[in-house]
Amino acid sequence: ASGEAGTAGTGQAIVWRNVVLMGLLHLGAVYALSLVPRAQILTLLWAYLCFLMTALGVTAGAHRLWSHRSYKAKLPLRIFLAAANSMAFQNDIYEWSRDHRVHHKYSETDADPHNARRGFFFAHIGWLFMRKHPDVIEKGRKLDFTDLLDDPVVRFQRKYYKSSVVLMCFVIPTFVPWYLWGESLWNAYFLASILRYTISLNVAWLVNSAAHMYGNRPYDKYINPRQNTLVTLGAIGEGFHNYHHTFPFDYSASELGLKFNPTTWFIDFMFWLGLVTDRKQAPKEMIQARKERTGDGSA
Repeated sequence: ASGEAGTAGTGQAIVWRNVVLMGLLHLGAVYALSLVPRAQILTLLWAYLCFLMTALGVTAGAHRLWSHRSYKAKLPLRIFLAAANSMAFQNDIYEWSRDHRVHHKYSETDADPHNARRGFFFAHIGWLFMRKHPDVIEKGRKLDFTDLLDDPVVRFQRKYYKSSVVLMCFVIPTFVPWYLWGESLWNAYFLASILRYTISLNVAWLVNSAAHMYGNRPYDKYINPRQNTLVTLGAIGEGFHNYHHTFPFDYSASELGLKFNPTTWFIDFMFWLGLVTDRKQAPKEMIQARKERTGDGSA
């Protein structure tokens, strides 16, 4: 990894539009907090339900299914996950998965879109405020993403991404509380859309920032990603990051039976319903051998 030294001369321009939009979004979220006492309890529960759906669209969808192919999902589940992913509004599935595969292959180098060696702020949100490092684009071109576009659900979501985001991220979360139980449109919009969206973004970003900087490394002490309990709680099971970078093909993104992992519970429930097949797992012997060989001895 060339770290910060390698980025100094690249002239990565600041994307001011993103800086302004993210600034306004976060101001809106802070204001939304003041509306919490005035909102109906059903609206707050709905906002949380939308948060969970948003999270699954990223964790079970763009991440474990499409980026890593760690399990297979039948068409109805892929449609649900694509809709949930549009609610997350973190780029379409193709773009998210492409960036994520590059992140794994070139982790903590200039080719990593959110290289944690450039500091917490860059890994968290700063990478969205700058044009991509040339290495990200150059190395990304060498990877194969044809499997993503072979999925008609991914193609459909990509084609209609903007309208699907307007509908799933803003219109439906706002409309349901107003229509079903008479919440004001103002409260519904700021709580179920703006606040929920802002929190879900920051929780996802913590996987790139905090889970690459703080925590133990029981599986591989030679890589940056860590096991981070707080990130696990917020990102519904995505904080076992040292494990995930060591065994990226494992559908649970954690050592099974160990800890809190709602995304794994969801995938397992979908398996029980017959909508999921081919869940890939790291064998216990492989995990144990890896702990003994490269772990930091913390587990």
